[in-house]
Formats: sequence, C-alpha cells, structure tokens
Amino acid sequence: MTPKSRLFLVLCAGLIRSVSAQVTPIAIPAEAQQAAKGVRPEAVEAHMRYLADDKLAGRKPGTPGFELAAQYVEKQFQTLGFKPAGQRGTYRQAVPLRKAQVREEGSSMVLTQNGLTYPLTYGRNFVLSPNFGEATSEVSAEVVFVGFGVSAPELGYDDYANIDVKGKIVACFNGAPASFPSNQRAYSGSAKQEVAAARGAVGIITFSLPTDMRARIESNAPRNRQATYRWTDAQGRAQRTYPQLRVVASLGDSTCRALFANAPRSFADARVAANQSKPQAFPLNVSVQARTQTDLADGLVGENIVGLLPGTDPKLKDEYVVYVSHLDHLGITRPIKGDSINNGAHDNASGVAINLEAARLFSTLPQKPRRSILFVALTGEEMGLLGSDYFASNPTVPKQQIVANLCLDMPFFFHPLLDIVPYGSEHSSMKGAVEAAASFVGVQIAKDPIPEQSVFMRSDHFSFVRQGIPAIYVKSGSTTGDSRDGTKLNLDWRASTYHTPQDDMNQPFDWSAAARHVQLQFLIGYLTAQANERPVWNKGDFFGTKFGGNNPIR
Repeated sequence: MTPKSRLFLVLCAGLIRSVSAQVTPIAIPAEAQQAAKGVRPEAVEAHMRYLADDKLAGRKPGTPGFELAAQYVEKQFQTLGFKPAGQRGTYRQAVPLRKAQVREEGSSMVLTQNGLTYPLTYGRNFVLSPNFGEATSEVSAEVVFVGFGVSAPELGYDDYANIDVKGKIVACFNGAPASFPSNQRAYSGSAKQEVAAARGAVGIITFSLPTDMRARIESNAPRNRQATYRWTDAQGRAQRTYPQLRVVASLGDSTCRALFANAPRSFADARVAANQSKPQAFPLNVSVQARTQTDLADGLVGENIVGLLPGTDPKLKDEYVVYVSHLDHLGITRPIKGDSINNGAHDNASGVAINLEAARLFSTLPQKPRRSILFVALTGEEMGLLGSDYFASNPTVPKQQIVANLCLDMPFFFHPLLDIVPYGSEHSSMKGAVEAAASFVGVQIAKDPIPEQSVFMRSDHFSFVRQGIPAIYVKSGSTTGDSRDGTKLNLDWRASTYHTPQDDMNQPFDWSAAARHVQLQFLIGYLTAQANERPVWNKGDFFGTKFGGNNPIR
C-alpha cells in the first residue's frame, strides 16, 4: 500500500468516526406532526380569559376563586378523556400547608462584644424568618463568618473547609461566588440553611454585598413581614425547614459591618475576597442572643389537579412524563391604579392554558404515546413552589417511574416566537427532543439572555430536579422580528406588571406565539414519551450528580 493510500484510508476512517459520533436528529412521526398542526390559538385565549377573569379573584389557594379554577381544569381533563390521577379516584391531590409569621413583639436580637450588649431594632437593623416548628425559639451563641456560606467542593470552593461551626451561629453574604456558572450559583446561594444545618450550626445570619440591592432588608422589609408557608408531611412536620437552626436572620447594611468590629479581618477585606470568589472563614469575636416568636397556623389545604393519559406500550406504560403549570396566583391585594385583583393572566393562566391545549393535542393522536402522560395544575407556586415540591416528593404515581418533567410558567408571548431558551436542556439528554421540536416549529435555540435572574431555579420544574428527575422549562427568546428588544420587553414587564393587578387580559398577547409554545410543549413531551430509553443526566452534570436519584447519568 502506498503512503498516499494509507493516508486516504486514515482520513476516511476519521471521517466515518466523526459522522458516527454525531447525534442523529430525532424524527417526528407523521401522526405527531399532524396533531401539532391542529393547534388552536383561540382555545389558549379562551382558557386564559376564563382563568384570568375577575370572578376568580386572583386564584389564591384556599379561596372560592381557586376552587373555580380547579373545577375548570377538572372539566377540561374530563372532556379530553384524561383519567383522574389524584387521590381516592379523583383529580385532586391535597397539599397540607402550615402558615408561619414572625411576631415582632417579643422577638429580639442582641449583639455582645467585649462584654457590652447592643440591642438591635426589628425592621431597621434586622429581620427574622419564622420558625415552623415552635412558637418560641431562643439561642445564644458565638458568631463565625463563613464567606458566602457555600460548600461546593465539586466546583473547587468550600467556605467551611477550615472551620468548625458546630454549636455556633454562622454569618455570611447572600448569593454565591461570581465564578460559578449561573445555575450552580443560583442553587448554591439558595442552599445556605441546609449547608449550615448539616455542619452543626445553631443559627444563620445573612447580609448583602453593598452592590446587591435586591436582597437588602431595607428594600425587602414589607415582604419580610408577610406570612410564609411550608407543606407538612404525614407526621405534621413542616418540610424544607431546619429545626436545628434556632435563628434565621438578615441584617441591614450598617449592622452587618458592626459584626466585624473585633474580627481578625475587616468587612472591607471580606467583601474584596467575596468579589474575588475566594473561600473564607474566621471567628467574628461577637456573640448573638436571639429570640423568635412565631404565630403558627395549620388547616389550610391547597390542591393539585392531576389528569392521566395512559400509555400504550406494555412495558413503558408504567413510566410517566409529567407536565406541570401552576394554577394559583396572588388573589386580592392593595389597589394599584384602582385595581386590587391580581388576575395573573400571564402568571400563570398562560402556562395552564398552553398545557391544556397541549393535552388536547395528545387526545387527538390516533395512537397514544408509549409512556403515560400526566398533566398537573399546581397549587402554591406563589408561596414558594409548594404544590410542585409536594407532588414531586409525594407523587400520585411511583416516583421512580417519573422519567421527565416539562414545566410552563410565564412563557412570555408578547411578540412573535422566533427563538426559545429551553432551561434545563443543557443538563440532560432531553436536549435532543427539544432540538427536534424547535426545528419542526421553526424556532431557534438561544442562550439565556438574563442569567442573573436565576430562572432555572425559579419555577416548578426545579422541584423535580431536586428529586433527580430531568426537567425542561421553555421560555421565549429575545428575537422579536422587528426593532424591539425581547429581553428589554421582558425586563420592563417584570418591573411594571409582574405581580400586579395589571397582569390581566388587556395586555397585547401574541396568540400565534402562544400556539407555537403549545406545539413545542406537545412535541417535546411526545418524543420523550416515545423514546426507547428514559432521559438521563449528562455525565458530570452538577445537578445530576447532586440529586442523581431516579434517573441514571450517561
């Protein structure tokens, strides 16, 4: 064989390996294409008009308005032939909730430095989070500083690596290192209490970097004074709480600096290290005495509405693809521009409406999917993802048989849908179904235009991620097809309309864009339900490794 022949064979072999290594695009069967083309944008509008009507009074859990919304979704499931998949042969799954609110009278915090005590003022110097386990919680302990309060060895960062915090109160900055990828940063910033409790701390105090205006108590005092909720288990224990933390407090800007008065390093030095994403921990040489008075109330029950389309494959029909969208909103609040009803048209009547139309497309298929399909209209999202967390933790089907989740929450269709941001697709093999659906619908896949908003963790799909289940959350991209900037439209809407009574049906919705969202939801779920293998986490993925759970890692 001549050298040229050998070179030719080597090049051919390399080309063959390259081609074979490429992922073959997923084909969409003709019957699914036909079903997707039957989308009815007018149906999405009709669902939204009912769910966002004033007579539903903002769909707050536990109110007659939410009950009307629940009955409406049940009726749609019945009409489509979806079977009840809640409790006791109904479409309903009860979600027991506990309400907790700090009683400022009787709650206190005192700093002790060099034998001198400094009582703090509630609302100005500090605010407390309620204790969901007892009406009175007290603690007195030394305080140690632990940077961001983040332990992420897999990312090469651990504030707790060189300090023992057992029996102490930890103090830390809000947020997480800027060097982290956005999703990992958001998760790490939210897990401070869990991390502190796991290391034996008896309390946690947080405060903001001077540049982080959103998390400062001066900006959030009204919100911090509102009641909060958790779901309770069969033994009546509130979940996502850490009873060993006897105090959970936030300090104002000037007060947090006082903690560092006798510390071996200054607040300014700590801030510099934080901005440089450097782990840090040291004693503050100060102690805190805190007392939290909490008013507790049980008895409120939210309800998830669950409909089932049984699968047809003898082996795969016992596996489930779960669609979710939250049905609840804020109810009636203080008037803004003469209106006090938070209709929640975009948040999230739109998501429920799109999922209902996607459910109708499934019902038109001549051959139903191989895996079973669950559609769940969730309660308690506005209370902190409570309905989804309850369902993902206590599903009405075997948890290990849930293979994937698709969530829809405020998809944002105020302009033509030309590109999408499929949050979560970068973490698992569901990316293939997303790409195939996007190609069929004719939309591009874009990068997250607002990573600082931590969108991946801010809706109900993340409750499934916590249970080890791959999840997808599709949002509109920034391309509008004209001179408008979609990202600016989104941010402006959040600043002016989000969580106000002005989120009603008088907004300029683009119904053709809504129809495309329906097609995407339908096709992503359909292709996932038809696949020979269940979705898997990408090898080495942060969330797949952390939560692992039901689904393997490829």
